[in-house]
Amino acid sequence: MPATESEAIVLRGFPLGEGDLLVSFFSRTHGRLRGVAARARRPKSRFGGTLEPLSYVRIWFYERETRELVRINQCELIESFLDSQRDYATAVAMALASEVTEAVLAEKEPADANFRLLLLVARALKAQARPQLVLAYFALWTVRLGGWLPQLDRCGRCGVELKDGACWSSTQGLVCRRCSLPGQRGISRAALLAARRIVAERLEKLIADWPGTNGSVESEVRDFALDIIEHHMEKALKSRRALPAQPETQL
Repeated sequence: MPATESEAIVLRGFPLGEGDLLVSFFSRTHGRLRGVAARARRPKSRFGGTLEPLSYVRIWFYERETRELVRINQCELIESFLDSQRDYATAVAMALASEVTEAVLAEKEPADANFRLLLLVARALKAQARPQLVLAYFALWTVRLGGWLPQLDRCGRCGVELKDGACWSSTQGLVCRRCSLPGQRGISRAALLAARRIVAERLEKLIADWPGTNGSVESEVRDFALDIIEHHMEKALKSRRALPAQPETQL
């Protein structure tokens, strides 16, 4: 059986046995997969540093119908993001992007738009773009690609235009002040405007034109989107704990 060749992004790896590595990776043509790289953790491994988290690689693997794990045969590095992760904020952003991607995608289902999104944000972070903005873009677009993004301009209950902020309801999307309930997370008018802009513009333009702020608006958009992701995952994101806490917005 010939090996399957594909571009891929490494999501994370786990030690397996004495020298093997269990790798979760995102194949551009085959979706999210898990495979074993034999002897990858040994000093003279043929894999070298190609299986580091978020490495953009060309990978060759064997897949059998009766086995859950593929066997990784060869891997060539296309682009590394390891040096970028020396910065704490960038490392947390990359870890969160990797965790979200792994959590929201079903196994063995190609998702080219998500692949391009993950590579885009990794490159933006590598180029030292502001992590708060890049994460807000990534999280909101992940929600949109998942089909979970509510209307950003109308109340999901009464249909009134959202002019002065909103609250997030897991059943009705964004709702106005009149329709909101106690305990729901608020999202400010400024964050709503930012979210509308993020889903309408390319990341490169946002990075170039984004106004200088303290990051609170971007973090608010990010947290709004992460709340939606966690709701659909039905569990908390571990990497999110490393993000700086933001006060909840009250209407």
